Amino acid sequence: MKVKQTYSVEFKAQALSKVLQRGSRTVGAVADELNVNVLTLRKRTRGASATNRSPSSADPRRPKDWSREERLMALQESHGLVDEALHGWSRERGLFAHHLAQWRADFCAGGAAVSRRESAQEVRDLKQANVELQRELKRKEKAPAEAAAPLVLQKKYRALLGDEAE
Repeated sequence: MKVKQTYSVEFKAQALSKVLQRGSRTVGAVADELNVNVLTLRKRTRGASATNRSPSSADPRRPKDWSREERLMALQESHGLVDEALHGWSRERGLFAHHLAQWRADFCAGGAAVSRRESAQEVRDLKQANVELQRELKRKEKAPAEAAAPLVLQKKYRALLGDEAE
């Protein structure tokens, strides 16, 4: 016989927040991560959207939308907090402890993750510019051939008519 598992209000709010901010992941993936039944999570999500409640976080932004300065301030505020205090502080701001750990690692690495993201964006922009330049080059290479074709035909036509006139 299966025992019905009960969850705290904080855990339910945190799970709902994670589902609403899941990005491209499925509800099933979030449920597996939280070790919760998928149907339970979907039911809570539907219930939250039906009553138009927002998750209990004070800051509706996703953690990846926080600026570097805001992340640094969050790390400073949460420094020294442990277990329940840290989790409570994180819930108030719509974060999870693993976000803080990742931000701390990024700052310790000297912002390498941010620079990697920026360089990846720069590479994408350069690739797009390269594609556009290649397309323009092909168009411009075709233009002289298209302009020369009537001249060649005109020359051949004159040569044929000139031969017939003589």
